[in-house]
Amino acid sequence: MLCYRLVSAGEAVYFEDIRVGEEYSSPGRTVTEADIVIFAGLTGDYNVLHTDAEHMKASLFGERIAHGLLGVSIQQGLLSRDMPAWANESLAGLRWKFKGPIKIGDTIHVRARVAAKKDAATPGRGIVTMARTVLNQRGEVVQEGETEHAVERRDG
Repeated sequence: MLCYRLVSAGEAVYFEDIRVGEEYSSPGRTVTEADIVIFAGLTGDYNVLHTDAEHMKASLFGERIAHGLLGVSIQQGLLSRDMPAWANESLAGLRWKFKGPIKIGDTIHVRARVAAKKDAATPGRGIVTMARTVLNQRGEVVQEGETEHAVERRDG
């Protein structure tokens, strides 16, 4: 999965500038019923977990919950609001765990840390591993994992 984020050279943070241990914390965002309905329509995932309020009243969760991948998508956008733009960064990998439900009305935010750096197979790039934790308004971990990013080196 590759998601490119291009920035102008003057504002870019290159692979060499990124330090293991750097931490970031995003602003919060409340997940709405509209988010879930739109995501279901976009993906075609109309599972009753997300779309049947009556059925879900009798479930373990007691109500509809957000798609797991909706949470992954929202956290990616939230974190990009707190981090500097990395030079020609592309999302290169994802390892993820779904720890708890995200419910309609939950406000989630992301904490992230640069966990590792290594050379990339592609010349002129390095790989940055980010450890991420998604928390709800009660401080409960609802998702966590690692993302790998290919980032341009200053010397190209």
